Amino acid sequence: MIIAFQNPGLVWFFLSIPVLLVVYIYYSRNRFGTLRFSSLLMFEGISNTSGMWRKHVLYALRLLAIMAIFIALMRPQERNALQEINAEGIDIMMVIDISGSMRAMDFKPNRLEAVKKVAQSFVSERQNDRIGLNVFARESFLQCPLTTDLNRLNEFISGIEIVNEKYDGTAIGMALAGAVNRLRDSDAKSKVIVLLSDGRNNAGELDPITTSDLAKEFGIRIYTIGAGTRGTAAMPVQTAIGVRNVQVQVDVDEETLTRIADITGGKYFRATDEKSLAEIYQEISKMETTEYSVKEYVQHAELFYYPILAALFFLIAEFVLERLVFRRFP
Repeated sequence: MIIAFQNPGLVWFFLSIPVLLVVYIYYSRNRFGTLRFSSLLMFEGISNTSGMWRKHVLYALRLLAIMAIFIALMRPQERNALQEINAEGIDIMMVIDISGSMRAMDFKPNRLEAVKKVAQSFVSERQNDRIGLNVFARESFLQCPLTTDLNRLNEFISGIEIVNEKYDGTAIGMALAGAVNRLRDSDAKSKVIVLLSDGRNNAGELDPITTSDLAKEFGIRIYTIGAGTRGTAAMPVQTAIGVRNVQVQVDVDEETLTRIADITGGKYFRATDEKSLAEIYQEISKMETTEYSVKEYVQHAELFYYPILAALFFLIAEFVLERLVFRRFP
């Protein structure tokens, strides 16, 4: 709610208030009685201003009434702005690898935790889109269907954990198939999959390239991200003497991820640390912009009758005080 004035230029009327005060003070101090007395002994102990406070009260009420009238003339209004947003949103499925290799420590504190942090930031910036989440290792798991409740989605992202060893593996084809299945019937102007993996497809019944061809048929664009440094990365491994960090070969299938993106009109990115990963998600966000138009409507509610009622109250109070309460009898 915003309070505004239709005639703000009339605020200059208030400059007359100090003038009226100065005039009143001047005449109050220079007003003398016309009766003469041979002696003032009979008036000793009586203040010559004992009744002036009544006049001050009456004049103050009159000034308040004048100020209220000035405010009414300025036409105060309550303005409420309403926005009508017509958005052509995008449906996005995020697909994140949760295989054992996501424990690698080339990202801090590890790959999965870095991905979760960046993914949550990406989600928070897509306020007009529907976003869902698939995770995968040897099998694909739907964590969250397409939703506009992005706070709830970020809670699901926060809860992602590395898969148990018996389910370890990398089924990229199955993960893409699950995401395509969620997007194929969407009527959004744009349908997008953002796939992140740090390995090679070594599980599942579906080939990633075949699934990409299917995605293309449904008008789905796939952006792929290969996560991991080039060469080797430290990996925590359980040994007989406890957990030790062992250097392992980073094995990102860049060729397959690039083909997936090319087939569907997307793009492949390589993230070698958390900074580059954040920059990649930001670049994807810029490439997939949501178009929307905003119409603003402003409602006006007149409030001038409030100062009018206040002025009437002050004038009535002045009349009652002058005629009844402060009335002087000869």
